[in-house]
Amino acid sequence: MTQVLTDRYFVLTGGPGSGKTTLIEALGAAGHAVAPEAGRGIIRHQVAISGPALPWRDPALFAELMLAWEMRSHEAARDKTGPVFFDRGVPDVIGYLRLTGLPAPAHAEEAAKNFHYNRMVFILPPWPEIFSQDGERRQDLAEAQRTYEAMVETYTACGYRLVEVPRAPVEERLRFVLEMVRQGHESSAAQ
Repeated sequence: MTQVLTDRYFVLTGGPGSGKTTLIEALGAAGHAVAPEAGRGIIRHQVAISGPALPWRDPALFAELMLAWEMRSHEAARDKTGPVFFDRGVPDVIGYLRLTGLPAPAHAEEAAKNFHYNRMVFILPPWPEIFSQDGERRQDLAEAQRTYEAMVETYTACGYRLVEVPRAPVEERLRFVLEMVRQGHESSAAQ
């Protein structure tokens, strides 16, 4: 896949409960192509079938399904035009494994090398005022903070430049992300 194509792919990452999904939904509502988060989808599907690939049952199997989901989302983005916004990306799987104390298998590391995104990755910091738990999000705020730190470490190690999205109402976050994408597009076109 050419780098020009994947320069249109923008990841939003961070810990749970930081507003990623709300921002992704706002981007979709504004007419942009989006790719939903793997984790929540997998949890919903596994719960519906009493499956074993749940983070509280088998974190390694859960990670494998997340990796497959993220690679499929990446491939599906080829058919979309303009920027595509991903609620997490392939490197998130490595960060998740590190967070759980499991080693990242060689094939996950290889996937992170082969499935590229724009070098500018949006990271949403922990936000205690909006954090909440639910049936799919069982992590507490301390684990959300550790997840954020794992994503900072992982994406930085993979060569991405992190841009922190400010804690602000979703409309402001939406404007911030779109302005950063526009500025990045203009600076790469000028080169």
